Amino acid sequence: MKIFRAIGIGALIWILGVSSYALSFYVPIMENVEQQANIVLFVVVMPLVWAGCWMYYKQDSWTHGYKVGQALFLTSAALDALITVPFLIMPNGGSYYDFYTDAGFWVIAFEFIVVAVLYWYAKVYVQKQETI
Repeated sequence: MKIFRAIGIGALIWILGVSSYALSFYVPIMENVEQQANIVLFVVVMPLVWAGCWMYYKQDSWTHGYKVGQALFLTSAALDALITVPFLIMPNGGSYYDFYTDAGFWVIAFEFIVVAVLYWYAKVYVQKQETI
């Protein structure tokens, strides 16, 4: 596994995800803008992780999608711990505990891994089977 490549792509996914989350507050469609931002993040993570896997597998085709999904997610979770929680969550009265025990956080974690595994089976595994 090319860990530095996965960390870089995970950081890019995190930057784009946090940006879309923050920007969704400026276009209020729903009454509950917090819920709206979570829905936007849920929807945006799917193509971001898919594109991140595409970028990752341009150089490495042997690593299982589960490991790539874990690396991408853990990078995002670490950046959340270093940047998101102290600068966005805590000033608004939240805490690390609130952030990491929120069901939405774990749904997105599951989404990271599922999308990466689906990408691996749809694009990588199929190509491996065709070459055998």
